[in-house]
Order: sequence, then C-alpha cells, then structure tokens
Amino acid sequence: MSGREGGKKKPLKAPKKQNKDLDDDEVAFKQKQKEEQKALDAMKARASGKGPLACNGIKKSGKK
Repeated sequence: MSGREGGKKKPLKAPKKQNKDLDDDEVAFKQKQKEEQKALDAMKARASGKGPLACNGIKKSGKK
C-alpha cells in the first residue's frame, strides 16, 4: 500500500456553467423577487422587535 492510494479521493471537477443571456421577462422577475425578499426581511425585523405575537391564551395563577 503506497502513500498515494490511501485516504479520500478528490472529486472530479464540475464543468463550468455557461452564462446565459437573460431576456427582459427574466430580469423583471428576478428584480421582483429581490424586492419581495427585501420586504420580507423588513417585516421579520419589525416583528422580532416586539414581544410574542400569539401568547394571549389562558393565564394560570400560581395559586390552586
């Protein structure tokens, strides 16, 4: 057993991806997705600043 045969084998390199040209519809769709993601992130940040949203259930006192 020689030193080069042991251990993990290196994975084969994947071929490079071709850069395809985007038409106007695809550009508009990607722009819309970015705007929706920004709006979602803004809503998450606003919601995380407050306390719990759905914890208005029955409150139990410590007495029996």
